[in-house]
Amino acid sequence: LGVKGVLLALAATAHHVFTVGREGLPLAYPDLIIGHGIMGRLLARLTVAAGLPAPTVWDTTAARREGAQGYRVIHPDEDSRKDYGAIYDVSGDASILDSLIARLRPGGEVVLAGFYKQSISFAYAPAFMREAQIRVAAEWKRADLLAVTELVHSGRLSLDGLITHSQTPGRAHEAYETAFADPECLKMVLDWRH
Repeated sequence: LGVKGVLLALAATAHHVFTVGREGLPLAYPDLIIGHGIMGRLLARLTVAAGLPAPTVWDTTAARREGAQGYRVIHPDEDSRKDYGAIYDVSGDASILDSLIARLRPGGEVVLAGFYKQSISFAYAPAFMREAQIRVAAEWKRADLLAVTELVHSGRLSLDGLITHSQTPGRAHEAYETAFADPECLKMVLDWRH
C-alpha cells in the first residue's frame, strides 16, 4: 500500500461507525453523511463497497463537494428530504443535531462520529416525536481493521485521492497549519523517509 497504509487505521475507525452498539446485528449503513472530509469519504466509500444504495453526502464547503466516487455530494440547502433512516455526522459541528433530527423518519438514528469541541445538546420534543436514536462512535477495534484490510486488498475499497498533502518533518509547523486550516487538505502526511 505504500504511503496509503497510514490510512488503514482511519478506514477502520470509519468501519467501526457501522458496528458500534450493534454487536450481533447487521452492520448499519447511512442514508445521509454530513461532511465530505476524509471520514465522510471513507464512510461513503465503505457503504458503496458493501453494495448498498449510495448515500447522499452534505458539505457546505464548495471545495469539499468534489471527489465523490459512486455517490453524490450536495450543499444541505439543495436537499429537501426529511425521511432519512440513518444520518452519520462527521462534521464536528456540535450545533447541528437539531437540524439532523428534523431530517429523520420516525425511529431513525443519528450517529455522531466527528470530533466535537463543544457540548452537544438537542431539543427533546422533536427527538421524542420521532423516537430518534443517537449513537456515538469512537475508535476502531481489531475486527474493524481486519475488515477494511480485506476490503482494500480485494480492491473493493479504494484509498486513492485521500492523502492530499505531504510535508517534511522540518516543516511540521506549516504542515499542521495546512492540515487544520486548509479545507482542501483531507490528510497531511509527514514524510520521514529522507
